[in-house]
Amino acid sequence: MPVPAPRPELPALPALPVTFRPNGTRAVLLSVGTVMLVVITAMSLLLEKLNAGERVSFVFVGLLFFGVLVLLSRPKVVADDTGVTVVNLTRTRRLEWAEIVRVNLRVGDAWVFLDLSDGTSLPALGIQPGVAKQKAVRDARTLRALAESRGTGAGKAADTDSATDTATDTGPA
Repeated sequence: MPVPAPRPELPALPALPVTFRPNGTRAVLLSVGTVMLVVITAMSLLLEKLNAGERVSFVFVGLLFFGVLVLLSRPKVVADDTGVTVVNLTRTRRLEWAEIVRVNLRVGDAWVFLDLSDGTSLPALGIQPGVAKQKAVRDARTLRALAESRGTGAGKAADTDSATDTATDTGPA
């Protein structure tokens, strides 16, 4: 009879509250947005043939681009003593620890998914393996450890060598 693969060690639980967010992606998005806004505004002021309405429309487009990039930099996951707050692009959802059955980060996933007690799954865009894969894996393991230690424990009985073994199934580097 095959012996199941040993489960990876869960990380030490951090002091709460703790915020998980893709800081590198956020820095790039906000920096690019600021530079774009400054360049577009400067162009509107330096082009002599533009009338006032055209200048205003240039600045408006720059602000629109900046706003979209700020929106894309918004995602985060905040864990505290009573639960988790998931902030995605346009929505914020508050979850109690008992509502989180499992934390998943599988090969090819763009972000973590939270399996919930009502049978649904909630994407948590605040943990993304895109730019900083190792940080995302570490954050997913930490969130999973928090959910298992503070929740109902429903996820503890999960199959240990399946893709539900959060953050260990991360694919090629």
